[in-house]
Amino acid sequence: MGGQDWTSIAAQPRAVKTGWSTALLALLAGCATSSAATGPVRLGQTAYVDGPRVTPLKLLEDSRCPADVQCVWAGQVRLRVRVHLGSGDSEHELVSGLPLRIADGTLELAGVAPLGRMNAPVPTGDYRFTFRFMGGL
Repeated sequence: MGGQDWTSIAAQPRAVKTGWSTALLALLAGCATSSAATGPVRLGQTAYVDGPRVTPLKLLEDSRCPADVQCVWAGQVRLRVRVHLGSGDSEHELVSGLPLRIADGTLELAGVAPLGRMNAPVPTGDYRFTFRFMGGL
């Protein structure tokens, strides 16, 4: 936020009595200490997705149209994932564009990067995956 180090501001002692400023400092301190991976993750890394945690395990298919080609069909990505819920872990196959019912919501493979080129497929270790959960957990 504007180059300001909010962690040090939240950690500084203040003579705050009551009210919204106390809540704001608590909120800022909570944000500064979060180490959850919410953005794109690699195979084997865990993403925290508004409730469940999702670990991509294996890329099963990437038939997306390469960046330097015009295709009739956009293709799809199929991915084996482990979903961590409070009730336990389970493995599922996610397919791009197809929401999967999990607990009281749906889980989607929201993004896959990078996009390969005609004669240069993406090395497995370069893939990054983004997930979206819609529900209440």
